Amino acid sequence: MAVQVPLWHHYLQALRSRAASRAQEHQRAEDVVLTLLGRVHALDPRFLVDYSRDLEAFQFALRSSEGPLDVEVPLWVDAEALVIEEVGAAEAGGDMGCCRLGLPREAAGLERWKADDVFEASLEGSARCCGHIVPGKVLRVLKDLLVAAVVYCKHHHLITPGSLSVDSLRAEQLGLSLRVSSGWRTLCFNVVPVVRKRLRVPALEGAGLVPGFPEGALRGIVRQKATLVPASAELWRVSTDYLLTRLLGALGSLRGHRLDSLSILDRVNHESWQDGGRSPGLTFGHLKTVLLWSATLFPMPEDWAELQGAVYRLLVVLLCCLATRNLPHFLHPERNLLQDAGLDLGALYQRVERFASQPEAALRIHATHLGRSPPPRVGSGLRALLQLPASEPAYWATAYFDVLLDKFQVFNIQDEQRVSAMQSVFLKTKTLGAEDR
Repeated sequence: MAVQVPLWHHYLQALRSRAASRAQEHQRAEDVVLTLLGRVHALDPRFLVDYSRDLEAFQFALRSSEGPLDVEVPLWVDAEALVIEEVGAAEAGGDMGCCRLGLPREAAGLERWKADDVFEASLEGSARCCGHIVPGKVLRVLKDLLVAAVVYCKHHHLITPGSLSVDSLRAEQLGLSLRVSSGWRTLCFNVVPVVRKRLRVPALEGAGLVPGFPEGALRGIVRQKATLVPASAELWRVSTDYLLTRLLGALGSLRGHRLDSLSILDRVNHESWQDGGRSPGLTFGHLKTVLLWSATLFPMPEDWAELQGAVYRLLVVLLCCLATRNLPHFLHPERNLLQDAGLDLGALYQRVERFASQPEAALRIHATHLGRSPPPRVGSGLRALLQLPASEPAYWATAYFDVLLDKFQVFNIQDEQRVSAMQSVFLKTKTLGAEDR
């Protein structure tokens, strides 16, 4: 008699069965991009090639969604010699953490960055800076170099015919979009010039105090350089994407189903909540943030030992964020990742709640996927509980969170430190949610 595989594990196995072919497609497409960037560096040594792409491949392996993949192009500059001139949110159009990159008057070795194609002289006669590296100009130079690299590589047969064309290189708001064909799949890469500089990350400075993460890994992450990316034609901003991916990798070193739960929800989000990518919805970055918070709120190994329980931990945190209309950035909790995201959070909440109440409809790869496995339905009492906060975010700022978790019967909410940490993060969302409405 054949052994019946539980539905959650059956779904996970189906995702893993595609991992090898997806990895090959990603590698082929990435090789094309790196070949182009190698030619860009030969044309202009100010633009470097970062061949250490293991983290990006690791993150791609977790995804089912087809969002653009970032490719950072480091600038060959002594970043520690640059002057960071912070600007206010009003000047940055409401964005926080924006700055200008100034060239000090007396610094040596920065002459290449005083060329007119990337530099703008200061008109105010600053005592510290003679001018600034302008991201809009840097992007224009990089685009021209990529166009020349495409023509050169095609002429010298360095890339496969038909893998890309100059027409596929489009200037997006803060990067350059490059579409690369790999087999039957076309991958979109977002090519972004970056400056890597050692900056403070207050949220990680007390690395040993962050529950749910291996302490040694966090200390290594704290020592990594932060990344400055274009925020507008004139301003740069600090990007924490690299640090967040390193945190995700740290979770992968722990036993349990943390990353498996993320992979499952990313697939469900793409296929069900976004109608196969036809409707706007949550990004992989949103779900990654939900996992990072969940790992902190539920730090015990037994919290992640069972696959269904791991998925529902993410679901409950996600429902909390949707109900309160606030998903705090993991390293900068004052930033709400759902604000100005252009999403119908009420409708999205209903979709997530529907999946949490009756997941079997979405847990299929093809029509015969379900087989004879018993559907993992959730009781009507829990379904009623899940429906409450859609109209009243205040429920999530109370012990309601604990009651809901307890109803799933796969949680152990006895740790007072865990409850305290949860409340400290989400208690303020009651006010934020009321203001957003």
